[in-house]
Amino acid sequence: MILAVVAIVSLVIVGFTLNQVNDQKISLSADLESRTRLLADSLNESVEPLFDSNSTAALQKVLDKFAGQQRLLGMAVYDNIGNVVVSSQGLSDSITKNNSLPGQAMDANKDTGVFVASDAGKIYEFAQPLQKDNVVVGALMVVQRADYIDTTIAQIWASNLLKLLIQVLIISLAIIFILRFLIVKPVESMTESIRLALAGKSEQIANVAKHDFFNPLSREISKMTKSLVRARSSASEEARMRLEKLDTPWTAQRLQEFVKAYLKGRSIFVVSNREPYVHKKIKGEIAYSVPASGVVTAMEPVMEACGGLWLAYGSGDADKLVVDAQDKIQVPPDEPKYTLKRVWLTDEEIKGYYVGFSNEALWPLCHRAHIRPIFRKEDWQEYRKVNGKFAQSLLAEIKNTQQPIILVQDFHFALLPQMIKKSRPDAQVSIFWHIPWPTAENFIICPWYKEIVEGMLGADVIGFHTQLYCNNFMDTAGKKLESMVDLEQFSVKHNEHITYIKPLPISVDFTNGNNAVAPAADKDPFERFGVKTKYVGLGVDRLDYIKGIMERFTGIEFFFKLYPGFRGQFTFLQIAPPSRQGVEKYRQFNDEVTAEAVRINEEFSAGDWKPIVLVKENLAHEELDKLYRKANFCLITSLHDGMNLVAKEFVAARNDEAGVLVLSQFAGAARDLKGAIVINPYSAEQTAAAIQEALIMPLSEQRRRMGKMRESVKSYNVYRWSAELIKATAVSD
Repeated sequence: MILAVVAIVSLVIVGFTLNQVNDQKISLSADLESRTRLLADSLNESVEPLFDSNSTAALQKVLDKFAGQQRLLGMAVYDNIGNVVVSSQGLSDSITKNNSLPGQAMDANKDTGVFVASDAGKIYEFAQPLQKDNVVVGALMVVQRADYIDTTIAQIWASNLLKLLIQVLIISLAIIFILRFLIVKPVESMTESIRLALAGKSEQIANVAKHDFFNPLSREISKMTKSLVRARSSASEEARMRLEKLDTPWTAQRLQEFVKAYLKGRSIFVVSNREPYVHKKIKGEIAYSVPASGVVTAMEPVMEACGGLWLAYGSGDADKLVVDAQDKIQVPPDEPKYTLKRVWLTDEEIKGYYVGFSNEALWPLCHRAHIRPIFRKEDWQEYRKVNGKFAQSLLAEIKNTQQPIILVQDFHFALLPQMIKKSRPDAQVSIFWHIPWPTAENFIICPWYKEIVEGMLGADVIGFHTQLYCNNFMDTAGKKLESMVDLEQFSVKHNEHITYIKPLPISVDFTNGNNAVAPAADKDPFERFGVKTKYVGLGVDRLDYIKGIMERFTGIEFFFKLYPGFRGQFTFLQIAPPSRQGVEKYRQFNDEVTAEAVRINEEFSAGDWKPIVLVKENLAHEELDKLYRKANFCLITSLHDGMNLVAKEFVAARNDEAGVLVLSQFAGAARDLKGAIVINPYSAEQTAAAIQEALIMPLSEQRRRMGKMRESVKSYNVYRWSAELIKATAVSD
């Protein structure tokens, strides 16, 4: 505080001093110029007749008479070609000879003055033309001392700096006094009050000193202390009662009861780009599949438990054939529990909104995968248009619904919250951003970053996987928008609307650890993929460049070079369904992954064994569960991932508490799953070493690690995640 005040006072005084110095310099210079001109005018009447009569002796006498008076250094008279005719005593040759000023005055036929540095110090030279019959015949030069001006300026600086030093000393002492006796001591007393309250020593609080300066705050702390005492008493009683009950985990049934009791009949609406079920024509028959999507994995069990309506883009070629007149269908198809409403998009809208802006701009912008985002104005226009189309469809659905709960999913709909709120202020809206949020400096390279952030701030709650992403978003809103960031409430106020920012690490469907059935003893799930080796590693990823599949294959190649004894004994099965094939970068990546698998297999294959089996299929959850439960380890090498639910699915499936999870440090799941072997996927050496560690790890160590991770997923499963998201959204007003 002292440094800040001193800096401000110093800047003010220096500013005033600079202004004073400038004014004084101008004033002194103008005064010297005026006095010199008056002297020259008075001398001119005497000098011109003598100069005309060539009376050099008389001229010398006149000049010597005035020279040396006050600050007058001397005078000189010049003929019309610039030669010195006569000069006063004391005026050096370095000043009079080869001086161009008299010539300039004669050429211009007007008075001319200039400040110069000389051997006599700083001087002011003034030249005035001498005339005869209106013809310039010579010049009179008057030389004045001017160094007193610099001396006066230096005195002003010295005087003001001394005043500054005295003021700084007085202000510093005053600040120290104020801080010590009016702020520090009262704050210490109030801090002690809070400490005693937190320690449950409320009887000692009365002994803490009171301070008039902070009386309003002291009263509030007193009220808070009393509330804290009552809350502690209630919490103790509740804890005592809970000891008499079994600690049940969050399940679909518990979530249903929670929604019923908490929302009291209010409806839930989910909006996402990806639909939970896709209907396609296969050999003349209509079949459905569940797409490989983290959003679908997370939200499907929530909607099955809560009911409601899910609004999504209808992407299947048979989607229109199975919906009703309102473009709705009850799902799941085998046992309907909620409504899916499909929104239809044109090829142009898909190209701009989904392929262009969502996947070629926002996706690489938010992920550190060394892919440059592409920003096109036409893509942005389609993105806004599609957000508007979804907003219209949703508004039609909630037309007769009071205070609907709307859960917007992911980066495809950043503008939707604001659009909904403008038409339905009573709606309680949240948006969960399933991918990372980069730093403010990185995000603002998007030309429309303000519109995106403002659209999201239309929501009542914004959820991210980690606290880091929350911090990055608040930093973006605080630095780049006119917003008020409250770090205590962890909220952002923009346009008089408050949005709460919540870290909500998403999870998977894991109830009491018994959701996975025992694997069939008579069939090996790896057989259909031609895998027959003793050891099997598993990777399950969309063909996406952020998943680090190329780096994974490099690590596997390095593993076989370092540990050749595992050749023929170990196979890595990579399940990699194609993703976003409308995006050129993804098509290229598909080809690169295929070529890399072929190259490595050609190098190491022997007989009917090959080290990598690449399967580009979208497998159902039931089939994936069987693979999870039989694999020796699951390898996740994401280069940057918001969470990565595959890691949690693998843990949830291992009810035998065996198996090893090898997990990238750049996946959000690495913060939750402490029993994993954490690696840097860019290091082939680390990946190879982790594979070797996973294959030789004792069963007891596997169970210790897996037990810890299963407990983490069990205590915070998708039902608890959704309950916290719904609760945060419902109480946000």
